[in-house]
Amino acid sequence: MMNRIAIIGPPRIGKTTVCKKVSELLNRKIGGMNTSEIRDGDRMGFQITDLMTGATGTLAHIRGSGPMVGKYHVNLTDLDNIGANAIEHALDAELIVIDEIGPMELKSGRFVKAVEMALNSDKPMLVTLHQRSIHPLAERIRSEFEVIEITRENRDAIANKIVEEICKPR
Repeated sequence: MMNRIAIIGPPRIGKTTVCKKVSELLNRKIGGMNTSEIRDGDRMGFQITDLMTGATGTLAHIRGSGPMVGKYHVNLTDLDNIGANAIEHALDAELIVIDEIGPMELKSGRFVKAVEMALNSDKPMLVTLHQRSIHPLAERIRSEFEVIEITRENRDAIANKIVEEICKPR
């Protein structure tokens, strides 16, 4: 098995933080995307960032249009043009990071195709995965990747263990 790790855990446990820490610790060309909260006191939505270019956009927001996931409208334009694009271009990187593969991201057919392209490559990958998703793509990742659950007890030490696993010769 290639160096492929999926991080799961409940919302707000630190999955994104672990991905960012792994990215900082590795001395490699990293591509892909990450997500972060948009806050104005309360959480208003989520931003996506292309890890290679730094381009940002809105993944979902409480105001807007697009398919709904909970109280959020998914911005398919930014998800396709920034998120899916970032994954497609990450095929040139040494490590592909995708934070997150969840219900919002899975609303985009282009995003799903980009992730499938990455899965079909020989690149090491680190992804965060919505823990309850039953989407076929999520099921494929669970069956092909080493799955690590982030908990309050392990979240501070887990980034170093993930770096060791990704760097392990295969």
